[in-house]
Amino acid sequence: MSERKGEIIRTTKETDIRISLHLDGGEVSVDSGIGFLDHMLTAFGVHGGFGLNVSCKGDLNVDGHHTAEDIGIALGQAFSMAIGDKKGISRYGSFYIPMDEALAFCSLDISGRPFLVFDAEFPQWRCGEFDCCLTEEFFRAFAMNSGVTLHIRSMYGKNSHHIIEAIFKAAAHALKAACRIEYEGTLSTKGVL
Repeated sequence: MSERKGEIIRTTKETDIRISLHLDGGEVSVDSGIGFLDHMLTAFGVHGGFGLNVSCKGDLNVDGHHTAEDIGIALGQAFSMAIGDKKGISRYGSFYIPMDEALAFCSLDISGRPFLVFDAEFPQWRCGEFDCCLTEEFFRAFAMNSGVTLHIRSMYGKNSHHIIEAIFKAAAHALKAACRIEYEGTLSTKGVL
């Protein structure tokens, strides 16, 4: 099996991003300029069992929107590159993660048909320098650029930090399960994904 990795350099007037993603493991290093987002992306890499390096210089003097969304875009593109023709993968993954009083669920399909269903509310609007609403923006950008059908739901929770961390970890574990090589061919009645 060839190495499943994707590397993306994406430069706009708003962000300058470099991402390296190795689906089968490696070190995790994240510097987005937003501490809370670093924490979430680090959790995503560690819990997904991925090698993940993220470097972003964004227009944080405006706010964190472009940084979060553009990292989602670049990470989705890196994932699409790393997963390749999707041959042999489990394709589907679902996972619940409890985080203290919060419980989050993620179910996904590496289908080539991007879609996001996001159902979460955040009692506190901010975690550190991160606007909680950017969680949905990140996952929308990731789904649309990775070709993944992604369903995310916060079942309940009172602390926005816990809710968002549970979401990122649930997505990581679901993605890890879906990326697992289990078949000879492609898990599709069409023969392709």
